[in-house]
Amino acid sequence: MSTTASNPIATATVATPQAPPAFSCGSGDEQELGKYFICAYPPFGLWKPDAADAARSVLSSEAKSSEVLGLYVHFPFCVRRCDYCYYKSYADSTHSDRERYLDSLDRELALYSEMPAIAGRKVKFVYFGGGTPSLLTADQIRKLLDSVKRYFPWGEVEEATFECAPDSVHPDKLDALKLGGVTRISLGVQQFDDRVFEANGRVHRVHSIERAYRAIRERAFPTVNIDLMVGLVGETDATFQHSIERTLTLEPEGVTIYQLEIPHNTPLYRAVQDRTAAVALAPWDVKHQRLGAAMRCLVDSGYALRSAYAAVRDLERDQFLYQDAQYRGADLLGLGVASFSYFSGVHYQNASTVDEYYAPLERGELPLERAYALTREEQMAREFLLQLKLVRVSREYFRRKFGVDIIARFSPALQEFRRRGMLTWDDRTLSVTMAGLPRVDRMIRAMYLPAHA
Repeated sequence: MSTTASNPIATATVATPQAPPAFSCGSGDEQELGKYFICAYPPFGLWKPDAADAARSVLSSEAKSSEVLGLYVHFPFCVRRCDYCYYKSYADSTHSDRERYLDSLDRELALYSEMPAIAGRKVKFVYFGGGTPSLLTADQIRKLLDSVKRYFPWGEVEEATFECAPDSVHPDKLDALKLGGVTRISLGVQQFDDRVFEANGRVHRVHSIERAYRAIRERAFPTVNIDLMVGLVGETDATFQHSIERTLTLEPEGVTIYQLEIPHNTPLYRAVQDRTAAVALAPWDVKHQRLGAAMRCLVDSGYALRSAYAAVRDLERDQFLYQDAQYRGADLLGLGVASFSYFSGVHYQNASTVDEYYAPLERGELPLERAYALTREEQMAREFLLQLKLVRVSREYFRRKFGVDIIARFSPALQEFRRRGMLTWDDRTLSVTMAGLPRVDRMIRAMYLPAHA
């Protein structure tokens, strides 16, 4: 990658990261390197290859879980990988590359459908993520949906989400999705500023967002979610506020806002490491302020908070079962390269490259790479810490399911966060305040069990 000043990413700089003190919530101006957003617990670093047999064991068990079952299907191909993206993805794939991948997904689905612990269970939610799933042709979309339904009938599916990038949305693809039973479109907008897109390696532009959104609305999908991101290179208070205002004019059912991270092994991370100054990245306190202001703006415009990152027009109607069910212990089968699963108290991950993913499937084996079997205490902590992201946690839920009072179990951390105005609670519910919303991942990290800290 060129490191000339013509590329703002290549010359981005950042303050030297420092280890935060206990219960730090990013109150300073640091811009830390590495992952910030917590999407699994215990941390990925604890998942090991020698634990993969634990996953095979629970999948082979005759005992049927009473938990909700869902599917995540990963499509790893993109037109171009964004400079900040850490998800497993490959650019410049061919039609035949995608066909081979779809055939491998079909093999994986077939293997899962025959597992004793899964056979006969009904799927409640399906999520197609990437990468860029909308890069598939209409015929390939139909092939993918048919594969899933062949092994996991959709008669009881309550939610089916498909991620779309604006530049790859076309009428024939949307028709295939609508006829195929997709109920929720998640449109990766990020912001409404072409200069910001260019600075961050995004391939779409504002005009393609508007075209894609119109086409999606014309097909009357029940739910449309717009994904935004705060803290991108070249962003200002004014440009981000414009993006929020433009989003509101579109009136989507849901709006999700993520804070920019600087994960390892991304072009943005390497640019920061070069330390050749030109474009300063927004520090965490600025991102927190912008996110908080955006959430208040959404609430003032009639939206309701459904998580620390998302607002919806109607809390009852516009649910996000994929997330809500996971955070309450649902079984999730992750299909595709590098995908994550959680089944009967075991976290596990698929092989992290396409070649390593293909090889075992061609032998008739699941492509498992690493795993972690959770104790009952870890399962309780996992559900509590992830449910904090939903901004409201039922104390009775944990008393009933785990026999634990979460306030007593996670003191003094909870007491400290309440003192700081980030949390509040009564006898029934623990709630994240507006002040705590942008910092929820930092709060979660401060409450890891000692073995995981």
